[in-house]
Amino acid sequence: MNKWIRGTNATVLSLAVIGIFVILTFFLNSLSGFQLDLTKNKNFTLSDQTVNMLKSLDKDIHITAFTLPEDQEYFTRQVSDLVQEYKKRSGKITFDQYDLRKEPSKAQQYNLRGSSLVIEAGDKNVTLGYTDMFNFNQQPYSFSGEEKITQAINSLISGEKHTAYFLSGHQEIPLTKMNDFKSSLEGDNYTVKELNLLKEGKVPDDAEILFIIGAQNDLSDKEAELVKSYMDGNGKLYLALGFNKDMVTAWKNLDGIMNQYSIQDQHAIAVENSSNRTVQDPLTIFPDYGAHDITNKLSEYNMLTMMSLGISLDAKESDTWKASPLLQTSNDAYGETDIESLMKPQLPKKDDKDVAGPLKLGYAVENKDGKPKAVIMGGSTYLVDQDFRQQGNKDFALNSVNWLQEKKDQVTIRPREGDNTQTAQLSGGQAKTIFWTTVVCFPLFFLALGGLIWWRRRKG
Repeated sequence: MNKWIRGTNATVLSLAVIGIFVILTFFLNSLSGFQLDLTKNKNFTLSDQTVNMLKSLDKDIHITAFTLPEDQEYFTRQVSDLVQEYKKRSGKITFDQYDLRKEPSKAQQYNLRGSSLVIEAGDKNVTLGYTDMFNFNQQPYSFSGEEKITQAINSLISGEKHTAYFLSGHQEIPLTKMNDFKSSLEGDNYTVKELNLLKEGKVPDDAEILFIIGAQNDLSDKEAELVKSYMDGNGKLYLALGFNKDMVTAWKNLDGIMNQYSIQDQHAIAVENSSNRTVQDPLTIFPDYGAHDITNKLSEYNMLTMMSLGISLDAKESDTWKASPLLQTSNDAYGETDIESLMKPQLPKKDDKDVAGPLKLGYAVENKDGKPKAVIMGGSTYLVDQDFRQQGNKDFALNSVNWLQEKKDQVTIRPREGDNTQTAQLSGGQAKTIFWTTVVCFPLFFLALGGLIWWRRRKG
């Protein structure tokens, strides 16, 4: 009798487990959008910018993948899996795949030479080569497919074109050292041009935003007047200071431009003494964010912005302008006013002439009606190529631009260029260890454990 009861209990338990498994399977299957991304770089999770763009799509987008038989399947699958994520998020996205050799007429239609994505909206299209989405010049390689695809779709659905001018002639950071920033602006439908004010004679009428990035030397009185004339109209300014050891006396007109918008240059380099705000170098700082539309998402995602040789700024009371701090140091930081002393091997100690922390390193300026007018930053190193894609630098810079342009839906977190894990290269000894551990030892252990339990129950 007891044996029959035990057998019945085992049967009921088995049926219950199977039933729970079936119900759970149906439940998870009903969650069509549910997925759990366990990859380190969230390779299968679309960014906020992409998700928002897909939600607002009002045009049909057709994406076609053309591949070659000799392409490595691992890389082509990364692209197709990514496009499938777009398709899941929007019914406006359709997707087809073709073999270039089997469909030569289709390939010729788009003048394709190699594996490519063709993204179409109506009679407009953009072609992305697969090689443009992978960077094999670093180890592990990186994949920027989402960034490229989202930019391509945005360029197709947006009829807007903007023009941005970068001031030159004062030893600014050249555009050749800000290729990533320039490319990102172009991906957001900006035409980027250089501007020499003395040669041009004015800020062009089509300038929607004027960049002054890392100027070491001052503007002339004439140039400052031309900038003022531009800004007195509908002009927008993105000013990021450079470095000049004589900045106290050398930047009369740059300081004057900032003063017009209630921002004062304190001519002091930020020195951070809080170890969790720096990476060994007290002049390279990960500042805290102020509460602002530009920075709120960065704070939410805990993405840091990095700035070197940041200059302390201060906002004065103004009846015309409202200045909101974007970045600030810790209370332990101070502003070193003896600029030349920073060039010595040993950093100077804080004295009475220095500026006490916390220091403000950037401001967003708007008028009393809330219309954005300027972003003024105490440093510009975060815009150069080697730093631009670090942590939140890219999003901070582009959010600032889009806030100035009143594009609130573009003040967000953008696709990351994710590093992909490499295949592990095992030595013969390592391979044998893994084999004996997983194929022999583990099964024998559980077999022995099961035998011991069976023997004890039988004996009992």
